[in-house]
Amino acid sequence: MKKTALVTGCAKGIGKEIALELARYNYNIIGTYNTSLEEIIKLKEKIESLGVKFDYYKLDLTNDLDIEDFIKNMNNYNHIDILINNAALSLDNEFNLKTKEEFLKVLEVNLVGPFILIQKLYTKMNNGIIINISSTDGINTYSKYNMDYSASKAGLINLTKSLALELDNIRIYSICPNWVNTESTREMSQEYLKEEMKRIGQSKLINKSEVAKGVIDLIDSNIKSGSVIVMEDSHE
Repeated sequence: MKKTALVTGCAKGIGKEIALELARYNYNIIGTYNTSLEEIIKLKEKIESLGVKFDYYKLDLTNDLDIEDFIKNMNNYNHIDILINNAALSLDNEFNLKTKEEFLKVLEVNLVGPFILIQKLYTKMNNGIIINISSTDGINTYSKYNMDYSASKAGLINLTKSLALELDNIRIYSICPNWVNTESTREMSQEYLKEEMKRIGQSKLINKSEVAKGVIDLIDSNIKSGSVIVMEDSHE
């Protein structure tokens, strides 16, 4: 019997690669997207060509009604074996230009959203695994432009550690990569990216596949619940 994995924000980027890798390991996939409908439809075709099911749902983690509807849809599933909290938002801006609304929106998506999903779904996850995709920005590579993002990712790390004490029969982890070779990374100012990588001592972008393989490694491991896995540089 196939197991089921839920991956948030999986229409593209890291989430897409994680969903594909889990499908290759014979997991049925539940995926969420917010705005990238065309991409999620294409991903469904690709994943189902691997011989597993793929159900997708629209989920805006800043929208209470979206979250409520999503949780109701999850009642159709008897058990969720893996939960990957991957959906994330960054609204980089100068310190003096950041608004309360921007700051709160980043926290809602990156920190409050994962908390709510875990709170509402953990009863379906006996002996399951939760992996929160955080960032080294939550530890030591933060910048002046994304302090709200960094604060949210630091919070996600601490949430992981706290929930490891609370959730019985569930293993929970955080993966914290440096800069990853995603669509959004390639679209940003390459001069700024080069400067940032030099500042934090990263020599090469991490491939999305490395993060996905890190997820599989954690699932297959006996690493203590609450552990934080840091990925500082590419190993491929």
